[in-house]
Amino acid sequence: MYAVVEDNNITQFINYPKSIVIGEVRYPSKIFTMWSQSEKEAIGIYEIVTDSTNYKDPAYYNNTNEQYTFENNQVTKSWGTATPKRLNDENAVDEDGNPVLQDGVQVINYGLKTEKKRIVKQQASGLLAPTDWYVVKSTEVADYDVPANVLSFRADVRTKSNEMETMIDNCTTVDELKALYEYTEQEDGTFTRPLPEFPTLEN
Repeated sequence: MYAVVEDNNITQFINYPKSIVIGEVRYPSKIFTMWSQSEKEAIGIYEIVTDSTNYKDPAYYNNTNEQYTFENNQVTKSWGTATPKRLNDENAVDEDGNPVLQDGVQVINYGLKTEKKRIVKQQASGLLAPTDWYVVKSTEVADYDVPANVLSFRADVRTKSNEMETMIDNCTTVDELKALYEYTEQEDGTFTRPLPEFPTLEN
């Protein structure tokens, strides 16, 4: 991505090579691939440098004040201080601090913990669903028993689901929650994260 600088001010952005008019001169799109950096900068076209110092994972933070500056012969894209997203659920209130109700029921602004636990529940449900028929059959057919490996798998899924939800609930900061999902390489070359993984069904 490029920016056009005229009289030390950024006047436009260029997302892809295209014909462009600077001053009273039209330049063809090929200058973006054929001209050197110094040649482009001589007519005021600068490749944008990204400063991600303040940028944080948008799944956990709200990144603020995106801005572009031209200083020291360089155009830089940067952000202001990121703010963590809501960790816990909160009752919704209006601008006067009064509870927000819908059909007489308090509206809840859900936090990251609830969102993450909802995903865990959905994953557990998705893993259990293909073997639900075993359980249904066992209730309808008197002489049918659910295979031991299926029973073990279903129990393990629920155990892991509960473990994950407990670990999520125990987080007191957004950084703690984020760390649960971060994979690191182990001595044996595998990658693991603090949050447990769901089991697989063994045949």
